[in-house]
Amino acid sequence: MRRVAKLSAACIATAALALSATACGSTSSENDKSSSSSGDGKGVKIGLAFDVGGRGDRSFNDSAARGADKAKDEFGGSVKELTAKTTDTEADREQRLSDLADAGYSPIIGVGYAYAQSMGKVAKKYPKTSFGIVDSVVDAPNVDSITFTEEQGSYLAGVAAALKTKKTHVGFIGGVDVPLIKKFEAGFVQGAKDTNPKIKVETQYLSHGSDTSGFASPDKGKEAAQGMLDNGADVIYSAAGSSGNGAIEAVNGKKGAWAIGVDSDQYNIPGLAKYKSSILTSVIKNVDLGVYDLIKSVHGGKPQTGNSVYSLAKDGVSLSTSGGFIGDIQAKLDAAKKKIVDGSIKVKTTP
Repeated sequence: MRRVAKLSAACIATAALALSATACGSTSSENDKSSSSSGDGKGVKIGLAFDVGGRGDRSFNDSAARGADKAKDEFGGSVKELTAKTTDTEADREQRLSDLADAGYSPIIGVGYAYAQSMGKVAKKYPKTSFGIVDSVVDAPNVDSITFTEEQGSYLAGVAAALKTKKTHVGFIGGVDVPLIKKFEAGFVQGAKDTNPKIKVETQYLSHGSDTSGFASPDKGKEAAQGMLDNGADVIYSAAGSSGNGAIEAVNGKKGAWAIGVDSDQYNIPGLAKYKSSILTSVIKNVDLGVYDLIKSVHGGKPQTGNSVYSLAKDGVSLSTSGGFIGDIQAKLDAAKKKIVDGSIKVKTTP
């Protein structure tokens, strides 16, 4: 994410966390999807390198996929999808991006911070190809870094949790203990404690460092959430990719408890429909907007580069209102949002 790019006014919607690929050799992953439109051949060839979980994670990766789908429908062309495995090495990621570049895809979008190092190398080898990376900054003239102020949306989630808890005890589940997810934790904890200094905020991470399984293990998410519920928490926020689906399932089994979704409006995700009565709100991270904006710029002949920051003020992050469960506290949430936007509240990016 380099120089700040201009954001479009309209937001698309929702989320995911994952990388996916198939084909041959060690760079293959579980899924490999290619789709084409019936355009006139002048459309955009979009390459998507997903993080672990890929399309179908009902969160981060799905949000990126929505942006690419919207662009393909609008501009014609095709989309090639490759998904990462939890066992991926830097060489695997570099090969995945190189394969897409060799096949003529542009832009090529790495969905997730794990692609930062490999994209830095590959972008230099293919200077005429446009690249994009979500959640990290790669300083190269042909790369658009698509970043978000996750901590700001999470602050509002913390306010909502503090206002809705009946036990003054809430929880945060992070997929992987890395700086990006620490931003979610920092904002959530700050928002909760600013609202009620006496509140207890319990935190847990599902994996650490290079082990990205915490983003794609619903069983781990469910176990962590159940532990928090057993300890007395009644509102749980998960920033853990598809692992968060397990946390939502656990919360749904506890009367009076609330789950807070992430990246996509998880209340409206079909695969989570049976749990939606327990989804208080979701911290929407409009990855689809960033992905769409980049593809649109490439289609228009002026590829977006630099650091494209999608903030609360720009509707890059927001709280969903689906279900109407936060209607009674909306005024207080709006007041907190105003203070963040005008700078009265400075949201931390580290716990």
